[in-house]
Parts: sequence; C-alpha cells; structure tokens
Amino acid sequence: MVSIPAKHGPFRGAAAGPAGVIAAAVLWGTAGTAGTLALAGPADPIALAAARLVIGGMVLAAVSGRPARRLLARGRTLPLALAAAAAAAYQLCFFGAVTRTGVAVGTVVAIGSGPVFTGLLSWAYDRRRPGRRWALATAAAVAGCAALVSGGEAVGVDPLGVLLALAGGLLYAFYAVAASRAIAAGAPSNAVMAVMFGGAAVVMLPILLWRGIAWLGEPHALLAAVYLGCVTTALAAFLYGRGLRATPVARAATLTLAEPAVAALLGLAVLHERLTAVSWAGLALLGAALVVVALPGPALPDPARPEPSGPVPAEPAVTAQSSA
Repeated sequence: MVSIPAKHGPFRGAAAGPAGVIAAAVLWGTAGTAGTLALAGPADPIALAAARLVIGGMVLAAVSGRPARRLLARGRTLPLALAAAAAAAYQLCFFGAVTRTGVAVGTVVAIGSGPVFTGLLSWAYDRRRPGRRWALATAAAVAGCAALVSGGEAVGVDPLGVLLALAGGLLYAFYAVAASRAIAAGAPSNAVMAVMFGGAAVVMLPILLWRGIAWLGEPHALLAAVYLGCVTTALAAFLYGRGLRATPVARAATLTLAEPAVAALLGLAVLHERLTAVSWAGLALLGAALVVVALPGPALPDPARPEPSGPVPAEPAVTAQSSA
C-alpha cells in the first residue's frame, strides 16, 4: 500500500472525485439503450437486471478478490451486507415502479429522490447539513430531470408505483452512504464495491435462475448482458468508488443525475427518439445544475468525513490500493 499525492492519481486536482462519479454516471446512462436492444428479443426485464448484477458482482469480486477478502476478514461488515441487499432490492423496486406507473414517473421519482434521501441520511448520521448550494443545485437538477424525462406531457400516476420508486431512491441512498462511510473509514474503494455488489449478486442469483436463463442463448441478448454487467455495473462501480474517495456522498448522488441526460442523448443518437422543447430545456437546466455541483467549494462538506482538528495539509494524500 503506497501513499501518493492526489494530483498523481487517475484524475487531477479538485476535479478528481467528481470526474470519477460523472464517468460512472455516463456508463450508467448507456444501460437503458443496451437494455432496450436486449429486450427486443426474448429477454425478461427482471432477468436482465438480475443478470447484470450477477455478472457485475462476479467481475468485481474477481478483480478485487484479495482486498475484498481482507475487508471481510476484518469483520464489522454488517453495513456493507445490508448495502448489498439494498443494491439488489433497488433493482426490483425500480422495475416494479416503472411497470406500475410508467417509465417517466418511475425514473424521475426513483433517480430524482436518490440525492435528496442521500443528503438527509448523511445529515442524520453525522448531524451536518450538506450546504445551501448543494440543496439549490440538487433541486434544479431534479426539476431538470423531471422535465427531460416527461417532456412536458401529462402522465398517469399510480400511488403504489410512486411508493416503490421512493423506496428505490431510499435504497440507493442507503447503499451510497454505507459505501462512502466505509471508504472514509479507510477501506479500499475497490474492495468496498466488490463486497457490496458481490453480495448483491448472491442475492440476485436465485432470481435470475427463477426467471430463466434460456434467453442468454441469443447472441445479442448475451452481449447486452455482458456489457451491462462488465461495463455499466463493474466498471461503473469501480469509478464511483474512486469518486467517493474525494467527493462528498451528497454531491456524488446529485452528480449521478447525469445518467438520464446521457440516456436521453443516446436515445436520440441510437434509438432515433425525439425530445420536445420542454425536454431540451430540462436537459439544459440539468446540465447547468450538475456543473454547479461539480465545482469545488466549501459549501459542500462531506457528512461522512469529519473535519480535521489540526492544520490541513497543503497536498492531501490518496491511498493507492492494489486490485490484485
């Protein structure tokens, strides 16, 4: 384990943390297009979501096996075990929400409520508010997300579907805060993500077998499942964990709202979808809000990381962990 200056890491300077989180959100944003192409065949949405977590969890566990085993050997992994269950349950809540109340409402409520719940959970754990700038920018980002996804059209709302979407947002917030706190306590970010998503894979494997795996015999469905697992789950989780090493979890949760923006742009380019004027306005508002959140500043403290009691070093160090 070698301690190196932050500026020598994979990203540089104050943008290191946000860059990792945004990179993860960009990869998450490609999942919708890949899933749409897979679901054009015999794939089942729940089976596809389960396959995504199973493959992604296995890849993370394989790549980060030794650090993950050391983390497990230390004990006190109950929060990460609960986070793994939450990551698996999020998938089920999200698909249940979009099935009952539609893609637009389900996506906006689940993804939009995630940053809000994350800020509240962080505040509840450590009694430190994320800051006014974060609150205003997050409100603007959620509004932009709503306009982008709905396109200004009237949509039906199913109460149970909305509750499932809110449950999904809360579950996301829980596992994001749990991961951030584990990383802040000194655990390697790749090991934290391997334990969390590896555990989620164990939870989802029976669901995958129950829904059936015959659809994986179709080449395009198998390719989509591998892409979703390896890229939009394993690689994205790795980047998100790296981002959490230098980004307050409340800020990180808001930055992940880049996901629907990327999904919308891919829908335009790949699926030949169209955006209304309201959607374009929402996209612009969302982008501006994310820029504000990504900018460094003292107004966005990390509730998971206590302020130092002594002098602040001029060049904070980031611990480089081996993934072997």
